[in-house]
Amino acid sequence: MDGLPADARLDAWRFDLPVECIAQVPAPDRDGSRLMVLPLPGGAPIHRSFTDLPAWLRPGDVLVLNDTRVVPARLFAQKATGGRVELLVLDRRHDRFVAMFGTHRGLHLGAVLTIADLDGVPTAVQARVEGVRGGGIADLACEGADIDDLLARFGRMPLPPYIRRDGRDHAALDRERYQTVYAREDGAVAAPTAGLHFTPAMLASLQASGVEVVHVTLHVGPGTFKPITTDDVREHDVGEERYRVPAAAADAINRALDEGRRVIAVGTTAVRTLESAGVSGRVVAGEAATRLLITPGYRFRVIAGMVTNFHLPGSSLVLLVGALVGRERILAAYREAVAAGYRFYSYGDAMLIL
Repeated sequence: MDGLPADARLDAWRFDLPVECIAQVPAPDRDGSRLMVLPLPGGAPIHRSFTDLPAWLRPGDVLVLNDTRVVPARLFAQKATGGRVELLVLDRRHDRFVAMFGTHRGLHLGAVLTIADLDGVPTAVQARVEGVRGGGIADLACEGADIDDLLARFGRMPLPPYIRRDGRDHAALDRERYQTVYAREDGAVAAPTAGLHFTPAMLASLQASGVEVVHVTLHVGPGTFKPITTDDVREHDVGEERYRVPAAAADAINRALDEGRRVIAVGTTAVRTLESAGVSGRVVAGEAATRLLITPGYRFRVIAGMVTNFHLPGSSLVLLVGALVGRERILAAYREAVAAGYRFYSYGDAMLIL
């Protein structure tokens, strides 16, 4: 690692996080979380509640939401030998699907898996392995069943690995709360978690006060949980994700940029969508794919701020936030959050950067 700039070194993005800081369940109310406000270009963090967010926004701001909808894409199955298999469905069409698999001995071509119900009891539904790719990915075919029906009946929300679940005790809670209230486009295998705090009442209040609310779509893929393994963080591959920017959203954002009004993204996925579609400084409507990795040194072209949650040490998400405010400042804010008892990660508290 000799010769690497400090901001490019993976070990420079580590911080101590007690396990008890990791939220296992959401706050009782969607907007009941805490809010740390981090003003730019400097100033100490300000501690508020998420219900105070409207006070920090102003008429003319454009708030950009990612309306992807999380698919209950996590299935459990059993091999003929009795071994347990966990499947994360990445792509699906009728009776065929592509899934990441987790099992001690791997999968082989032709293996038959018996799908389990929400209690872990094997059902009469089976899936056959039709191909095995690198990276623990398999092509499968359901026998006499539609994959969408299977996910509706037996699928669990694809919670990140740091949220621990045993059995189906939290299944109903996760189906409701690991989903934004404005989710409408099926396709994500992880939630755009900064949006989990918003309620219909808050969004209506913001619009009534003159904040313009627009939607884009980025289907969050498994790359969001992919750990960085390169010493130089700039060499990390976040994987490819599809996004869509409607013409009405692009027009609203570009008008705001032309008029010097703020564009504020809700979540890292909205940031990556806007910065991918706005490389020229103007947001281009349409559908495309992005592999954009944002690290310190990146020049933001579209956003003037963001709402985000508190992220994993050494993750691509904390790199993105650090690119906006600086490594030392974001790590200092995170240390203060730990000391103040903030709740971290997907079901945790929020931060507003302006």
